[in-house]
Amino acid sequence: MDARVAQPNNNERLTNPFREALRSGKPLIGIWSMLNSINASEGLGWAGYDWLLIDGEHAPITLPDAMTHLRALAPTPTVPIVRLPWNDRILLKQFLDAGARTLMLPYVQNADEARAAVDAMHYPPRGNRGVAAMHRASRYGFEKDYLRNASDSLFLIVQAETAEALENIDMIAAVDGVDAVFFGPGDLAASMGKLGQAADADVTDAIDRAAERVRACGKAVGVLAPTADIAERHLRSGYDFVSVANEAALLFSAASTSARRFREVAGTSAAGPGV
Repeated sequence: MDARVAQPNNNERLTNPFREALRSGKPLIGIWSMLNSINASEGLGWAGYDWLLIDGEHAPITLPDAMTHLRALAPTPTVPIVRLPWNDRILLKQFLDAGARTLMLPYVQNADEARAAVDAMHYPPRGNRGVAAMHRASRYGFEKDYLRNASDSLFLIVQAETAEALENIDMIAAVDGVDAVFFGPGDLAASMGKLGQAADADVTDAIDRAAERVRACGKAVGVLAPTADIAERHLRSGYDFVSVANEAALLFSAASTSARRFREVAGTSAAGPGV
């Protein structure tokens, strides 16, 4: 019997699971993860969502944390997306080497910033990603064709989340190497003078109009839905991927409901402690 370790299947490895999922033609439902709980991410990986966003911008998630989330999600059917803190060349290099294959970059304002992200995503001659021979993305060097075929495994999502970005959306979406544009209603609402009003009708309408312009460029369109009703609207109106829930909000909402229920029972009980 040949006891040698099986070699990786390059054809299987060097694809992007999020891109493959989008090819189904059905909208993909996702959940936002902010608690930095590996157990929660692993459990959510089996809960029925198509994708899970590991939020490195507004949650206390470091590079080693993100790697652990990726490992926890690897056996599950849910595709991980990693949001970086910023559109930064050094951060992109580190997270790509760590094995993140689908990246979301916040606050991309114009085509130049989008092109800078693409440049940092890819090895020469397409871009200028720093080259290393041995890291998690290349299976620590055992993926012999990684350098040549790495681009096939990557998917870049840029976020449009200000009025300025919406004005430039055609040029952003037209950048070669931008695979999808994702709209964030929270920051967009703030930039429109509606701080804290992510579900405002004007904000939703502005996103819908910009989404049509992205589709015209042939790029995928994603959005964060601030309410369940808006999530259903987005899913029915042609968005390719929609964040429909937040694991922290689900936990705290359920916990608050439970506390209110039993506090009411405790308040009406005639017996006190020790009775």
